[in-house]
Amino acid sequence: MKRLLLAASAVVLAGAPALAADLGGRSRPYYGPPVALFNWTGFYVGGNVGWGWASALGTDPSGYLIGLQAGYNFQLASGLLAGFETDIAISGIDGSSAAGVFELDYLGTVRGRLGYTVDRFMLYGTAGMAYGRGDVQVGGLSNEQMHVGWTIGAGVEAFLAPNITARLEYLYADLGNETYQTALGPRRVGFDANILRMGMNYKF
Repeated sequence: MKRLLLAASAVVLAGAPALAADLGGRSRPYYGPPVALFNWTGFYVGGNVGWGWASALGTDPSGYLIGLQAGYNFQLASGLLAGFETDIAISGIDGSSAAGVFELDYLGTVRGRLGYTVDRFMLYGTAGMAYGRGDVQVGGLSNEQMHVGWTIGAGVEAFLAPNITARLEYLYADLGNETYQTALGPRRVGFDANILRMGMNYKF
């Protein structure tokens, strides 16, 4: 019996170095860099609703905006994002005073966007061109003019699902001055507005 135990011990001791070498050489699992669950790169379309308060013709017009937007985002590995967007909205912004009535029929923009993303969330700034059609009524006569100016703003956007985002955005728009023909003669009228709106997008 002693000889049997000694022989078994010798076999175990002889195999131990080989077993240790095998364990030491076993490959470890590889963990690659984390993959973002939400990819911002691509085209998108959506809609928005908002409210604007403005200054024009000595009045403080205000009202709703309902519109559509479309754009493209390109997300960099660092989390930075660059893109462009265009939108157009019908407008219920209007106001009146002793000088007359001003109405904004529609408002559109063409803007660049620069943002920073953290997985499903993005903060961004935006700036570009803005345009719209104004309507001035004085003494019962109405005249329409096209305004072109600029806009700047910022917003926050987040994924609700892999292809659906929601946003809250602020824009300041200055559409410059245009000459309107009125019952009291030509009248230079400027328009600038603060706009707060929320929207949703579908990303392709």
